[in-house]
Amino acid sequence: MAEPVVRIPDAKVALSTASVYPESTATAFEIAARLGYDGVEVMVWNDPVSQDIDALRRLSDHHRVPILAVHAPCLLITQRVWSTDPWTKLQRARAAAEKLGATTVVVHPPFRWQRQYARDFVRGIWRMADETDVRFAVENMYPWRYRDREMLAYAPDWDVTKDDYRHFTIDLSHASTARTDAMQMIDRMGDRLGHVHLADGNGSAKDEHLVPGRGSQPCAELLERLALSGFDGHVVIEVNTRRAMSSAEREADLAEALAFTRLHLASATKVPRS
Repeated sequence: MAEPVVRIPDAKVALSTASVYPESTATAFEIAARLGYDGVEVMVWNDPVSQDIDALRRLSDHHRVPILAVHAPCLLITQRVWSTDPWTKLQRARAAAEKLGATTVVVHPPFRWQRQYARDFVRGIWRMADETDVRFAVENMYPWRYRDREMLAYAPDWDVTKDDYRHFTIDLSHASTARTDAMQMIDRMGDRLGHVHLADGNGSAKDEHLVPGRGSQPCAELLERLALSGFDGHVVIEVNTRRAMSSAEREADLAEALAFTRLHLASATKVPRS
C-alpha cells in the first residue's frame, strides 16, 4: 500500500497585528518571528507605528518577517487615521502596500452613513484595482444587533457577494456574527476569494474572533478546501487575545492558532507515494 506524502500548500500563514491588541504593532512582529509565521498583515489604526511606512519596513527587516497585507483603516476608531476621506485612506493603503511589498489591501464596505462613498464604492474599487498589481480584497461584514433589533450598518451590503468585486476577503468570525453559512459564502466568492481572515465564532451578536477550533465555524473545512483548490492568497490569523492574562498566554493562543492552520492546510494535501 502506498504511503501518504504531505504536499505543503503554497498559501502563506500570516499574523494580523490586531491579534496582539492591546500590545503594539512592534510586538506582533516579534511574536510572528518567534512562532514561525510566514509574515504579518498590518492593521492600520491608532498605533503610530502602524501608520508609518518607514517604521514598518524597519520592523520587517529587523525580524525578517515580510508584510504580506495591509488592512486599510476602515474601523470606527480609525475614522481620522490617514485622513477623514475614505478614498484617500485607500490610496494611502495601496501606496503602503506597494512600498512594503504587500500583495493585498483589505478593505471593509462603507458605513451606510458614508452615502457618497457607498454610492461610488463598487466602481471605485474596480478603478483602483485597475491601477495596481495589489489586490483590493473586500471583506464580508455583518448586521449590527442589539437585543432583538438589527441595524444594517454597511452599504452597499454587509454580504459583499451581492456586489461585483475582483477579490474578496472571507472572515469566518464575521460570518458567524452574521449567522450566515460561511461555506456557501465561499462558494459564491468562487475564484475571486483572494484573502482569508481565520478566526472562529459561536454566532454571538458580538464579533468574537476566537482562536480557530474553539467555536462552531468550519475553520478546518475551509483550510482543507483551500489546500485542495490551490489557493494562492494568504491565510491571516485575526483573533481576539484581549482576555489573555499575560503575554505568555497570548503567545500560546497565537501558537495554537498557527498549529491548527498548518495542520489542516497539510491534512488535505496528502498524496500517495509513488
